[in-house]
Amino acid sequence: MTDALVVFTPSGKRGRFPVGTRLLEAARKLGVDIDSVCGGRALCGRCQVTVGEGSFAKHGIDSSAAHLNGFTATEERYRQRKGLVEGRRLSCQSLLEGDVVIDVPPESQVHKQVVRKRAEVREIALDPVTTLHFVEVQEPDMHDPRGDLERLLEALRTQWQLEGLSADLHVLQGLQKALRKGGWQVTAAVRDGRRIVSVWPGLVERIFGLAVDVGSTTIAAHLCDLGTGEVVASSGLMNPQIRFGEDLMSRVSYVMMNPGGEVEMTSAVREALATLAGEVAREAGIEPDLIMDAVLVGNPVMHHLLLGIDPTELGGAPFALALDSALDLRAADLGLDSAINRGAGVYVLPCIAGHVGADAAGVVLSETPYLRDEVSLVVDVGTNAEIVLGNKDKLLACSSPTGPAFEGAQISGGQRAAPGAIERVRIDKDTLEPRFKVIGCDLWSDDPGFAAATRKTGVTGICGSGIIEVLAEMFLCGIISKDGVIDGGMASRTPRIEPDGRTFSYLLRDGEPRIRITQTDVRAIQLAKAALYAGSKLLMDHFGVTHVDRVMLAGAFGSHIDTTYAMVLGLIPDCDLTKVQAAGNAAGTGARIALLNKAARREIESVVKRIQKIETAIEPNFQQHFVEAMAFPHKTADYVHLTKAVTLPAPKELAAEEGEGRRRRRRG
Repeated sequence: MTDALVVFTPSGKRGRFPVGTRLLEAARKLGVDIDSVCGGRALCGRCQVTVGEGSFAKHGIDSSAAHLNGFTATEERYRQRKGLVEGRRLSCQSLLEGDVVIDVPPESQVHKQVVRKRAEVREIALDPVTTLHFVEVQEPDMHDPRGDLERLLEALRTQWQLEGLSADLHVLQGLQKALRKGGWQVTAAVRDGRRIVSVWPGLVERIFGLAVDVGSTTIAAHLCDLGTGEVVASSGLMNPQIRFGEDLMSRVSYVMMNPGGEVEMTSAVREALATLAGEVAREAGIEPDLIMDAVLVGNPVMHHLLLGIDPTELGGAPFALALDSALDLRAADLGLDSAINRGAGVYVLPCIAGHVGADAAGVVLSETPYLRDEVSLVVDVGTNAEIVLGNKDKLLACSSPTGPAFEGAQISGGQRAAPGAIERVRIDKDTLEPRFKVIGCDLWSDDPGFAAATRKTGVTGICGSGIIEVLAEMFLCGIISKDGVIDGGMASRTPRIEPDGRTFSYLLRDGEPRIRITQTDVRAIQLAKAALYAGSKLLMDHFGVTHVDRVMLAGAFGSHIDTTYAMVLGLIPDCDLTKVQAAGNAAGTGARIALLNKAARREIESVVKRIQKIETAIEPNFQQHFVEAMAFPHKTADYVHLTKAVTLPAPKELAAEEGEGRRRRRRG
């Protein structure tokens, strides 16, 4: 072998390099975001990476740490001096000796991922599962031989009218010390009015809970005061499972091809949860011991891997879940007893079915379509879109495989949301000149001071919301036809339209990096948006409606795309644009509701049983809906509401997809 193939995650960038090439050098040539300030001398330690182990079918690679040179003496000195996480290598010291998948962890990236799953402002009726009770306990004496637990139970009974309580073993193990340290005054945490789960000396006035959305790309956690409902801290990080595959089926495939792979992924996500718990506790200035409850949501594959369940059955029909009911667990069940209070409870929302998971249940709980007269379409946009349609009379749900294109993957200049990523685009209809905004800067690219304001981050690529806007703008300007073909005939109007093999591309930004929108990029978005629309239309068919009254776009991506542009491209069916709203991180909001109100848990468990799952994989009309939805905004559907707000371009004749060589005519 003279060349080795290296794939970097989460960026997905890949290339072949001669054996002996340093990983850091390969990363820089591919434009991979790896930090290093010491010039590759193993002094700063910022270029740490992890080698993927096993067979990665999506990348066509059998990856192993043995495909790099051995651990060097320089790395050993760094490990002894500053410490190095087990399994990590310094990319400046690692030489390619074979094909590898390399994960670049968030702390090794210059431009850290912007986790956009914020906590939405929402009024929630407070009735948490775990409550605090301060009591004065009678001291023991020679005339009263009762144990300390019995005295505590009596105090809770007489002072708080709590009857029939039990206590966890770890509570008993620390009870005597707590009573004596508190001078026989203690605060007890009681779960669901039945079980004492923690006891502290003296008065404790606040306890906290975690609401966590375990996404396939990002994990977002919100720390809430269980007494006030206030979100006191939020944090997020990229799901470390991404090194096993960007999309869900890649991770299922990894398990199938690497026995025991599910154990690796379970360990990775649980470690991430523990890390997040520590981060939000530090941000709020509290001890992790005060975190007494957690509620988790996630899609079915994330749900199963979090619970340590092999997700293989979700990899093919009939997509059987191990369970779809809600779960009440303890922190120790998920290995979180050292990250939060040992007595903390963990509630996992129910899954709906197949590939419609607990995150979709969280969205339903947050947006309450089951309480409305109007027909609502709720779309949680991610690598696997989960769609719910209905009202108070009937609810339907399905999943649609949109893939990672909306999040920047599979796009030539694409990247995840991070400082420096293009997120807004406008194109002048007369000159076809673009202007754009990047994350981390409020100025447009044609504003004075833009270059200075972005000097630190640079312009690094284009993220999901920017991709949607640039394609919509290209369509509205006539650069892209209704069928999604980049019109090479417009090269006479602007040098930004360039030949690209047998097709054309549009130059969005000249410079370093040079960011183009290629015909392949357009196709990737067409495939993703067609899958999303087809899933929605299938639910409408089964519900018996030709239009919807309300559309809610949920998820990190759905919250940051312009709803008008989403409709211009045809991601969603036509609807009054004033009734199309970004629902924010609705899955996370649903988790917060279940965290702060125990009745909401029973409510969503009841609602989920009423939701009918429509399986797109076996629906005969799905393919027809998909093909028609490839056009912008759609081949046959009338977008009456959209045309009232936006002037859509008229169909036109244009040269087809060939940039060089033979050209044929087609209608756009």
